[in-house]
This record gives sequence, structure tokens and C-alpha cells, in this order.
Amino acid sequence: MKNFLFVFIGGGLGSCLRYLMSLAFGKVGGLTFPTSTFLVNMAGCLAIGIMAGFIFKYKLDQVYVLLFITGILGGFTTFSSFALEFVQLIKNNQTGIALLYAVLTNFVGSALAALGLYCIK
Repeated sequence: MKNFLFVFIGGGLGSCLRYLMSLAFGKVGGLTFPTSTFLVNMAGCLAIGIMAGFIFKYKLDQVYVLLFITGILGGFTTFSSFALEFVQLIKNNQTGIALLYAVLTNFVGSALAALGLYCIK
């Protein structure tokens, strides 16, 4: 039960941080480029690399993974998890699987989002 609490608290904090970023950056100068989402995703990628590095290097307890990676960064952006998994596959010499994962994630994810919008239309 304690583990769920750490994920819950972290997820709430991450979601609030994402909301604050959208308020702070929104669509800069009226551009249609989704600036805040892009910045959140890129910040999440950097943050998950830093967090994972600390956790692995110092062999920190699983509670830090649950709070910071699953919770805060999971609430902030799930793109950061994708990025870390992609890099780990490359690092483990599984380049083919990494590329397949990237292509499927982007194209299938986009197709499913389009399908969802179409179904509600």
C-alpha cells in the first residue's frame, strides 16, 4: 500500500508541474506549434535520465523509482519513460527493437489517437 501512496503523491505533483508549464509557456506568440507540450516532453526526458542515473549509480531504494520516475515524471510526461526505454535498448545493442519500438509508438499511437477522435465524431 505504501508503494501506491508514493506513486499517487508523485503523480499528482507531476501533473501539477505539467499544468504550470502549460500556463507558463502555452503557445508562444500565437504559434500553432505545441510549445508547452514539447518543452514538458524534453524536460521530462532530461529529468528521467538524471533521476535514473542517480538511482542506478547510488543503488537507491525502489521507493525513489516509484516517487520520482513512476510518479512525478509519469504524471509530468510518459514520453520520458519512452525515451529512457529507447536509450536502454540502444545501450543493450538492441537497435532493431529500439527502432521498431520508436516507429510503432509514434505511428500506432498517432493512428489510435486519430481513431479515437474519429469514433467520437
